[in-house]
Amino acid sequence: MRKYLFLVLFLGFAAAAVAQEAVKKEGAVITFQKKTHDFGDIAPGDKVEHTFYFTNTGNEPLIITDVQVTCGCTTPKGWPRDPIPPSGKGEITVAFNSAGKTGRQNKTVTVISNAVNTDGSQVSFSTNILEKVPSNPQR
Repeated sequence: MRKYLFLVLFLGFAAAAVAQEAVKKEGAVITFQKKTHDFGDIAPGDKVEHTFYFTNTGNEPLIITDVQVTCGCTTPKGWPRDPIPPSGKGEITVAFNSAGKTGRQNKTVTVISNAVNTDGSQVSFSTNILEKVPSNPQR
């Protein structure tokens, strides 16, 4: 009797795991080529930008409704407004203005979409803003 109970429980858990896996694969899935970017050292006041490339690896159209940033120094410059079909590609360009910033900066950009994979909703970049060197040092 214990063997049958164990077998029934095992089969029930296995069926549930397979069903969950099947549900995860339904819908749009955003997959970035690269989720992070390092601008390296930049000077104060420099304006830099980077384009993050992605593919819809899901089986339904991907719809991006918004791209959110954490501060006014970061600006999403463009993303697709039309649905991206399965296997379709797109890009999101983000600009960063280092004016008034110093030292190491790490910024996160959140992509709001209908993608079913929550791990694909954020990209990030970092940079190191060098100290401003006086142009005419006083002696």
